Amino acid sequence: MNRRRPTLIAALTLTATAALTLSACGSDDSSDKGEDKIAGADTGSSTPSASPTAAESSEPDRPKIELPADLSYTFDWPKTGDKDKDAVLADSEQSIKAVDLAIVNQDPLDKAYLYYYEGEAAAGTQKFIQNYVDQEAAITGRYRFYAPEVAVDEDGTASFTYCEDQGKAYVKYLKTNKVRKTEVTAKSYVIYHTSLKKNGDGVWEIQNIDSQSGSAKCQP
Repeated sequence: MNRRRPTLIAALTLTATAALTLSACGSDDSSDKGEDKIAGADTGSSTPSASPTAAESSEPDRPKIELPADLSYTFDWPKTGDKDKDAVLADSEQSIKAVDLAIVNQDPLDKAYLYYYEGEAAAGTQKFIQNYVDQEAAITGRYRFYAPEVAVDEDGTASFTYCEDQGKAYVKYLKTNKVRKTEVTAKSYVIYHTSLKKNGDGVWEIQNIDSQSGSAKCQP
């Protein structure tokens, strides 16, 4: 399956290894054609983070990510004190926002998210974004990310697991400006497992991403 954001089209199948979850922001069992929810993801201290991270501001080559005011993020994943682990956290935060920027821009090949995704993860993410574009849909609301677990290996690879609360995130249809609100259920809480590799520029790129909605570990 594939990842975050209120799920838009249940019929879309994405590569398991490239999973960007199409699970739901909350759960809605209504059978409206073509209007399933689109699932979302992000975290770092309980402060909504709209400003660039330290990693982004200190490296001018990184893409600038500016999102609309109706999207907000809380990253409850404080710094660890380990340079590499903190870099994984910072790049993962930006990668989450970069995918949302592509959805907002309605561009499945948006350069910002391609800066952070490689291989199967990039291919799966492209399909995920295309799903929104095909339905002329975007996202709105609040995302919270928490329970981070990061491990970095000496070979320049890392694994990162975290939870996402999609309970206050929704799909917005662009033609009508209609926001599809859904009730909060167990499926509103999603767990993500990512594999990353540091590239030659020192950026932690996502190679694979998998997700599962309704994870017991992520329930409040």
